[in-house]
Amino acid sequence: MESPQLAEADHQLRVVFLPFSSTSHIIPVVDIARIFAIFGVDVTIIATPANAAIFQKSIDRDSARGRPIRTHIVKFPFAEVGLPEGIENFNADTPPHTPSKIFQGLSLLRDQFEQLFEDYQADCIVTDMFFPWSVETAAKMNIPRLIFLNGSCLAHALEHAIDKYQPHRRVESGTDSFVIPGLPHELRMTLLQVPDWLRTTNTFTHMMNAIKDAERKSFGSLFNSFSALDGDYTEHYKKIMGTKSWGVGPVSLWANQGEDKAERGRANVKEEEGWLKWLNTKVEDSVIYVSFGSMNKFPPSQLIEIAHGLESSGHDFIWVIPKKEKGHEGVEFLEEFEKRVKETNKGYVFKGWAPQLLILDHPAIGGIVTHCGWNTIVESVNAGLPMVTWPLFAEQFGNEKLLVDVLKIAVPVGSKEWRNWNDFAEETAVTREEVRKAVASLMGEAEEARERRRKAKELSQEAKKAIEVGGSSYNSVKEIIEEIRAFKSRKVITKA
Repeated sequence: MESPQLAEADHQLRVVFLPFSSTSHIIPVVDIARIFAIFGVDVTIIATPANAAIFQKSIDRDSARGRPIRTHIVKFPFAEVGLPEGIENFNADTPPHTPSKIFQGLSLLRDQFEQLFEDYQADCIVTDMFFPWSVETAAKMNIPRLIFLNGSCLAHALEHAIDKYQPHRRVESGTDSFVIPGLPHELRMTLLQVPDWLRTTNTFTHMMNAIKDAERKSFGSLFNSFSALDGDYTEHYKKIMGTKSWGVGPVSLWANQGEDKAERGRANVKEEEGWLKWLNTKVEDSVIYVSFGSMNKFPPSQLIEIAHGLESSGHDFIWVIPKKEKGHEGVEFLEEFEKRVKETNKGYVFKGWAPQLLILDHPAIGGIVTHCGWNTIVESVNAGLPMVTWPLFAEQFGNEKLLVDVLKIAVPVGSKEWRNWNDFAEETAVTREEVRKAVASLMGEAEEARERRRKAKELSQEAKKAIEVGGSSYNSVKEIIEEIRAFKSRKVITKA
């Protein structure tokens, strides 16, 4: 007769998570894994060493809290693909010639990943969209595969509509706008704002087609979103894809408390109090936060335009800029700029990483300039902040449509052209006057500015409700777990 302990162990669900090698994808997938563990699911996260370092302290804290969660580290095959140790993920500092080698390395790890799914006796696997092969693995193991999709439901629905109806083929120039058919709202874009893989067939087109095919074969899709954020597009996306999908966000608000907020997204954190002392001297809603995420690198000419635009806006600001070595073009200007705004007490400049969650939660922050990366958008919504939108690549122009045209909590800076994440253009895309006008509009006292702030704060309340017991995302996670458990039970009955 089976012991009660063995029966209980067999009843507990085991789910293995495989994040992609990019901070913007790692962070939400790991947060979802941590939420599953909060619900009592036995969780294993597979990661290479540099990627694991980004989140391991949070996992250690969760484990100390008694949650069933761990990380399994797999060595990245640096020598086999010709990369130096430590180059194993995608960010703004990834050298231009290395992305294909990182993908090659991940491909070489496939057999190890599949063996780990078996070794941990996974009842379900949750993998990033960039591992489309995992749907075949799940089918062989006869377990569900959930796919994580970064970005909004609207952005993914928009790309689906462009791919299906090809409306961009009917415009004469890159700046002519067109209506995207088949959506709940009338949304317009220009040809230059359409991702290049939709404009012409290239290597990424084939990858995205493989991802969509794998998505349709998956048990379901996971979004870091909630019903009030994606609105009509939550159900619309299910309808056009013909699959299950769940909004389980805002995952950051749900998973991160205390020290988790301070260290999220960084391996080694040192105490940094200067920004907090500076913010504490500012009145409520008076400071704008400016950050373009972990994947972007502007040319010096663009950084100089941003600096002038912020300084002339008349509003205090915190600006996160990449670290630059001495001798690089623009470094001298930025050092002089930093010194000047420090002396006038008008600005605070971070070089490299900043504790974004803590900054956004500070009452002095009244808005944000963002590249429309989905993590930053959701974190800004959590904090009830309106935004200036400056989309750059990936699905970001679609995310902008949600913020500006549907939710009406954002002001567009006037970004005109989509580009690849590692295509660091040398020309200036947005002028200092466009930056100044957008910041002034967002932070001003006109009726439309006050209305944006009101809507942003209202959405923040909805975010908090979504993760409470009975909220939309809380219920989604419960439903997912129940469906996985039911799938497992059917397997046991079939074997019997």
